[in-house]
Amino acid sequence: MSDLEVRQLRYFVAVAEELHFGRAAERLGMAQPPLSRAIRILERQLDVTLFRRTTRQVELTAAGKVLLRDARRALEAISAAAHRVQEAGRSSPRLRIALKADIDGGLLPDVLDAYNADDASLPPELVLGGFGEQPQALRDGRADVGLVLSPFDDRGLDSEPLLSEPLLVAVAAADPLAARSALCLDDLAGRTVPGGAPAVHGRPVEQRPRPGTARPASNLSEIFSLVETGSLVFFAPASVARRHPRPGIAYRPVGDLPDATLSVAWPEDARSAAVAAFVRAACAVAAVRHVPAEEALMQNTQP
Repeated sequence: MSDLEVRQLRYFVAVAEELHFGRAAERLGMAQPPLSRAIRILERQLDVTLFRRTTRQVELTAAGKVLLRDARRALEAISAAAHRVQEAGRSSPRLRIALKADIDGGLLPDVLDAYNADDASLPPELVLGGFGEQPQALRDGRADVGLVLSPFDDRGLDSEPLLSEPLLVAVAAADPLAARSALCLDDLAGRTVPGGAPAVHGRPVEQRPRPGTARPASNLSEIFSLVETGSLVFFAPASVARRHPRPGIAYRPVGDLPDATLSVAWPEDARSAAVAAFVRAACAVAAVRHVPAEEALMQNTQP
């Protein structure tokens, strides 16, 4: 068996994640026939069947599931190596911090002050992304440390929890749900969150748009504008609700929704003194920060 190529792994992962050759081809920016041929060549090369194909659907075989797990890890390692080599070659080293804008529990300014006071600190650089993108940025080398909301994909990462706070749902002030003081997930049946996922899942999900489709709302200004029109609902940590009161939006507690936990995370093989300094700073600031649960629930929950 000859060695696998990075191109082959990328093709395979796209098809395995989409489970549709047409969508995978669009995602890769290529025509479908050459992609199908490339997958057949890969199967012959490995002497296994990776996909079960019918006229209705595409499914991964047991061998395909194993390759998907290992191919993702291999591609992440290759990407991480490239990013880390480029970072090591910079004349001015920095600490790249992955986070979602405004999803920091209000801790970031104080954490950066404490971090910058540490002798091991490097100049910080914020790597902004959507919900759930921070762990991947840490694995593929685009970031050195991150602030992430739990639960998250912790493969290859170490982490420390910083704080937990209620996760509220933002609805339009004119929505009948806004007239109620508290909700449950079943009350949100039929509603969607940014990216189109059902709100009953209870997660503030953003999805990468399909090729040829409109870009979903990603920043809070866009999201709040859509919430005000009743187009979607949005799950926001209580700290976000406090920092972004809007007359057209009501924030309500959801009784069966677990608290949002903010953690600091970093690659498990990290050996950077700057990363250690940031983790120390984050944990120290979080240890002295306390918001009473009653205040977190009540502040800015009224339209």
